[in-house]
Amino acid sequence: MKKVLTIAGSDCSGGAGIQADLKTMAAHGVFGMSVIVSVVAENTVRVIDIQDISPKMIEEQIDAVFEDIVPDAVKIGMLSSPDCMRAVAGRLRRYRPPHIVLDPVMFAKNGDALMAPQSVSALVDLVLPLAEVLTPNIPEAQHLADMTILSPTDMEEAARRIHAKSGGNVLIKGGKNMADAVDVLYDGSIFHRYQIGRVDTSSTHGTGCTLSSAIASNLALGCAVPEAVKRAKAYVTDAIRHAPGLGHGCGPLNHFYHMFSKE
Repeated sequence: MKKVLTIAGSDCSGGAGIQADLKTMAAHGVFGMSVIVSVVAENTVRVIDIQDISPKMIEEQIDAVFEDIVPDAVKIGMLSSPDCMRAVAGRLRRYRPPHIVLDPVMFAKNGDALMAPQSVSALVDLVLPLAEVLTPNIPEAQHLADMTILSPTDMEEAARRIHAKSGGNVLIKGGKNMADAVDVLYDGSIFHRYQIGRVDTSSTHGTGCTLSSAIASNLALGCAVPEAVKRAKAYVTDAIRHAPGLGHGCGPLNHFYHMFSKE
């Protein structure tokens, strides 16, 4: 059985973060493990508070995983402070997992900030160079590329700029900001576009977490990056289509839609 580790924040409402990651991994038939870096009090409407785990405890969680059940891939989600980033980056440079997918979580779906602005430079310097695949959404890509994105052509230019900083594959997620929810993948030489008709719904809580975890799971299962992204996007789209309609804001997805009816 393939093993995938998520390093991210915990979402007590179950729709995003560690909880969404582990559900996604289980749905892909891989063994999911977790390192919690922050505890987030949030729901589908708002983020109430964030409490970071100490860097020492983050390092010890990573050590505990790698000394026993070595991951075939790692997904990195929310890293809220430079100290947290240094702890994660230091340990991953030590253990060198074969695949790392980074979802640079800066904002919740409702727009609430999950990363202090001064932390962005630390993310670029410490964590971006580790990622085989980087998955920013439009607001995150605008921050990382220092430009406005209004079209798929802009997405390609932003991907070029972010690739120059990271060296890895860059997947910019169009989501609700682009017609037909087009995503653009750039590997440093070739662009791939992934286009699936947009689903008209407010149930989008945790889509970025779910997509990056699905990509990591497919990489662990042996897919090349373009195929891993293609399968992950199809999985997320169906999970949105079958969303259970929970909460009063941006509701969660149905991660096990293919196993159970939405009722």
